[in-house]
Amino acid sequence: MESVVKTDSKGRKKVLNACTEPCAIEKGMRLIGGKWKGSIIYHLKDEPVRFNDLTRMLGGASKKMVDQRLKELESEGMVVRKVISDRPVAVTYELTDFGRTALSILDELRIWSESHQI
Repeated sequence: MESVVKTDSKGRKKVLNACTEPCAIEKGMRLIGGKWKGSIIYHLKDEPVRFNDLTRMLGGASKKMVDQRLKELESEGMVVRKVISDRPVAVTYELTDFGRTALSILDELRIWSESHQI
């Protein structure tokens, strides 16, 4: 149901059908809108990437921040972590099918941002 703003006879505004929980856009932004999350998803679009390589690709993100965001994305079912070597420990990250569904949104965001020189 869509929210409607009504104005009474004294000019006061009242919202009818206000959201009682986050809307679909807010829920989506919580999944991909955290700092570095969109960039991480975008860098994983082609193939699995090792942790250190991903950190280098992101440039300004600390290893701690990348690790934290990857754990969040993994718990949300968007990224999967695969151990490729025990000694020394080496892991790769790749998108799940669910994570891949965000790529078209992120690509549109990239195009919009580039076209508006944001």
